Parts: sequence; structure tokens; C-alpha cells
Amino acid sequence: MLRLARAPNIAIATLWVDMLRQAGFDAAMQRYFLGSAAGELPPGECLPEVWLMADDEREAEARALLDAFLHMPQRRWRCVCGELVEGGFEQCWRCGTPRPE
Repeated sequence: MLRLARAPNIAIATLWVDMLRQAGFDAAMQRYFLGSAAGELPPGECLPEVWLMADDEREAEARALLDAFLHMPQRRWRCVCGELVEGGFEQCWRCGTPRPE
């Protein structure tokens, strides 16, 4: 087993594990509920972790995939109302106009 990353919360860790599994890696999350021990233990030691279970020879590939996922470019477009919309939004949050093709 090999630890790939610590996630800020269970939801993010689950997203990362699912993404790795869909790519064919045997990944798992550890420390599901250790967040409740923060204070008794150092907070950094209570974060959920993403582990590669058996494919140590594919470690570089798994880390590259996780890094690409973490640094995915975000779309940015300007609405007809003048608002700059960033991220994965499909419509303007100011006026509700759909993103142009």
C-alpha cells in the first residue's frame, strides 16, 4: 500500500478515489472518521487519505492523474451583461443567461 495524498475532507477524498478507480487503479480512502479526534490528535494527522492499494509500479501514473485532476484548467467567459463567469458554470449568476457555445 502507498499513500498518494491527504484530502481536506471526506467528500474530496471520495471524489479522488472514485476518479482513480475509474482510471483502473485499486484505490481506497483511509481515516474516514478520524476528523472527530482533531484536538486530541494534531489536525493534520486527522485528514482523510487516498491510498493506492496494490499497483506500486503504477505510482507515477496515479500521481500524474491526480495532479492533472487537481490542476484542471477552468473555463472563463464573459456574459452579454458584462459579468466575467469563471469555473464550470453553464449560466451567468448575475442575469441567468446560458453560456454561449
